Amino acid sequence: MAILPKQNELGFFEIRLESIGGLGANLAGKMLAEAGVVGSGFNGVSFSSYGSEKKGSPVKAHIRFCDIDTNIRDTTPVERPHIVGVFHENLSKTINVISGIYEDSVVLVNSSKTPEQLKDKIKLAGGTLAVVDATGIALEENNRVNMAMLGGLFRLCDFLDFEHMKGIIRKSLEKKYPQAVDPALRTFQRGYDEVRFQTFALPEGVAMPEPTRWDVPALGYATQPIGGMIVNPGNSVLKDLSISRQGMMPHFDEEKCIHCAACDTACPDFCFVWEEQPDKKGRPQMFLQGIDYQYCKGCLKCVVACPTEALASERETDGYGDEHRVPHKFEWAAAN
Repeated sequence: MAILPKQNELGFFEIRLESIGGLGANLAGKMLAEAGVVGSGFNGVSFSSYGSEKKGSPVKAHIRFCDIDTNIRDTTPVERPHIVGVFHENLSKTINVISGIYEDSVVLVNSSKTPEQLKDKIKLAGGTLAVVDATGIALEENNRVNMAMLGGLFRLCDFLDFEHMKGIIRKSLEKKYPQAVDPALRTFQRGYDEVRFQTFALPEGVAMPEPTRWDVPALGYATQPIGGMIVNPGNSVLKDLSISRQGMMPHFDEEKCIHCAACDTACPDFCFVWEEQPDKKGRPQMFLQGIDYQYCKGCLKCVVACPTEALASERETDGYGDEHRVPHKFEWAAAN
């Protein structure tokens, strides 16, 4: 029988998956739990927490394993994980994805960067950082990110039966989507094979940060301003939707653009920046200047709508959005 490598004071080995809607973290958590219970003989539970059920909104999946003679009576969120799977590296912009990890925890990140490059981005003080380019693998195999991440997670969970997981994938897909079985198995295998590891020692005199609760509201009876005034209304102008992109983004070719505004009509998030300029005959016309990538969630509706291929769907590379962003010029109201 398989043996859990670590256990907390309640006898649990705990995993937390940090993701956004549409990447399949909920399904990955369920399949991971099934592999532990059915394939390896553990007690286990899997459940998810999320807000609005739509692509791009934050999702957390929680998995617990314990020995067969230990009862699971705890379905609270995993706050002290032994393994964290981060399905989208940009989540670290707005969420403390590594909250509550131990000094010997392992963090698996979907990224094309090296562990050294990611360490500061996710604010890792110490521990093992594992990296797999799950998005790149999924695009190449025409499959889903969650299968590649599931392969990487199995590399970290050597107490689970790798071959049994392949059987679960086949069973889940072969009836409804038989054509997806082989791509899913290849994606899972590549996720397992292509993980890169690096361990960072905790600096002397530095302690691991205490876990932070993710469900505590910023404003409450003790912290709200006098009179209950809302000082940050959460206006959509202030939002950064870049964490919602799932690996692809539109690239703009100004020379092919005929300024027809078909892209702007299709865009749900006010991404396109226009400016009034004289045309060849001196008449005032609106000309497209570019894309404000702060508001682009990568839905690619604009690419489908464009009649001249001035917009193309391309793999998102690090820094492209910041370098090519054309910011909106809002006329902000200010009190004197």
